[in-house]
Amino acid sequence: MNTLKYKTTIKNGKLDLPSLDLPEGTIVEAILLIGDSTETDETDYLLSTEANRQHLKEAVESLKHPQNYIYVDPDKL
Repeated sequence: MNTLKYKTTIKNGKLDLPSLDLPEGTIVEAILLIGDSTETDETDYLLSTEANRQHLKEAVESLKHPQNYIYVDPDKL
């Protein structure tokens, strides 16, 4: 199953979605998550404090060094 995420605002009682490049007859299931205007976007939240910004910066920097990656065999979990 594939997932598409699209954030939009209801206007005149209608939900406006972009054109989807899906074949005619494709079956889709839509779930609407209703939020309020004060809800914080995940990215905004993650960048909301200096400590979070520094941690994310260090995490991104560590991705440049694959020799430090820790590999896990899911069969051994």
